[in-house]
Amino acid sequence: VQLQASGGGLVQPGGSLSLSCAVSGFTSANYWIYWIRQAPGKGPEWVSTMNPTGGSTYYGDSVKGRFTISKDNANEILYLQMNDLKPEDTALYYCARRVEWLFDYRSQGTLVTVSS
Repeated sequence: VQLQASGGGLVQPGGSLSLSCAVSGFTSANYWIYWIRQAPGKGPEWVSTMNPTGGSTYYGDSVKGRFTISKDNANEILYLQMNDLKPEDTALYYCARRVEWLFDYRSQGTLVTVSS
């Protein structure tokens, strides 16, 4: 089982970035996969997830209306389109697989820095 996150970088406030989470070793349609972030000096914060069979999407209050989660089922890639980025979005972002109430596998992090 592997999850690999990519796409982070440095962006100015108001800018956009798109993150990718490529999964392998399991079928993503059978699991809830989350985007989670951790800002410096803070605890993890869940950002977004979507129903594994498609359809419903969910967002944390701090990103609602600015971030969009989507999925390429054929290529087993989960995306996070981040628009109107703010300095407070600066964090290490990673994707994680949920089983029951636990995250059993996670990707390495990809750093997003929002700064002028």
